[in-house]
Amino acid sequence: MKFEVTILGSSSATPVHNRNPTAQLLNCNEKFYLIDCAEGTQQQLIKFNLKASKIDYIFISHLHGDHYFGLIGLLSSMHLNGRIKPLYIYGPAALQEILELQFKHSDTHLKYELVYFYTDTTQSGVIFQNNDVTVETIILNHRIPCTGFKFTEKKRLRKLLIDKLEQDNIPVELYPLLKRGVDLDLPNGDVIKNLDYTTDSAEPKSYAYCSDTLFDERYFETIKGCDTLYHEATFLHEMLDRAKETHHTTALQAAEIAQIVGAKKLLIGHFSSRYKTLSELLDEAKTVFPKTELAIEGLTFEI
Repeated sequence: MKFEVTILGSSSATPVHNRNPTAQLLNCNEKFYLIDCAEGTQQQLIKFNLKASKIDYIFISHLHGDHYFGLIGLLSSMHLNGRIKPLYIYGPAALQEILELQFKHSDTHLKYELVYFYTDTTQSGVIFQNNDVTVETIILNHRIPCTGFKFTEKKRLRKLLIDKLEQDNIPVELYPLLKRGVDLDLPNGDVIKNLDYTTDSAEPKSYAYCSDTLFDERYFETIKGCDTLYHEATFLHEMLDRAKETHHTTALQAAEIAQIVGAKKLLIGHFSSRYKTLSELLDEAKTVFPKTELAIEGLTFEI
C-alpha cells in the first residue's frame, strides 16, 4: 500500500524562484489528500503529473494566504473540468465564508458539492477516518488559530501464506476469515489455526504535518513517535528573535522537536524567501537530528 507525500510548495509568505508557498499531496492507498493549497498549487499538480481529479479531501491549516490562496483557482478548475463528485474540505469555519463570497461575486455555481468540516483550534481530535487512514488535528501556536494534521494508517489485515494454504488444501472461501485473524473450527473437529497460515501485517505508519508555529511543548504529545514529521523551519537559529516575533520556528528548533518526540525522519520546509539556497538550514537541523531532509518541490517521500 502506498503511503507517501509529494511536496508541491515549500516557501513561506511569498513565492520565490523555484519555490512556491505551501502545499503537499499525500497518497494513501491511491487516495489523494491535499494538505494546504497556496497559490500555484494546481500548476504544481500539472507539473508533477498528479491528477487533481483524484483529490477528494482537502485540509487547510489556517487562513494566512500562503496556505490557501490557491484554493479558489483549484476549485474553479475542477468545476470547469466537469467534476460532479463531492469534495470535502477540513479547515477554519471562516474559509467557507471566504470561498462562498468569491463564488457569489463571480456568479459561479459549482457542478459539485463542497462539504465543509470546521476544525477546532482549541483541542486536538480525530476529524476524519476511512478504511485507510485516520486524521487528527495538531493544535499549533501561530499568530492566528492554526492546526496541523496527523495522518495515521489503519492496521492492515493479516497476510496469507498462500503456498501453505494451497499445500494443505484450505478452502479459498475461508481466506477472508483467516486474514481477519480468526481460528476456524471445522465440523469434523479439526481447528485451522490462524497463526499457521498468516503473518502479521506491518505496523501502521504516521505522518505529522506541522505548518506554522512557535516551538511549543503543548503539541509534542500529539506527534510523539511519528514515522515522518514535517515541521516548518522558516529561519536559521541566528534569527530566533524574528522567528518568535512572527510565530515561526528555526531549523534548529525543528530538529530539537523531532528529537524530543522520537520521530524517525524529519522534513523541513516553509523557508523564508531570504534564503536563496537551503543548505544552511539543512546543515543546522542535522547538527541535532541527522535524519533530516529538505522538503524540496517535486520530491516524493515514503512515510
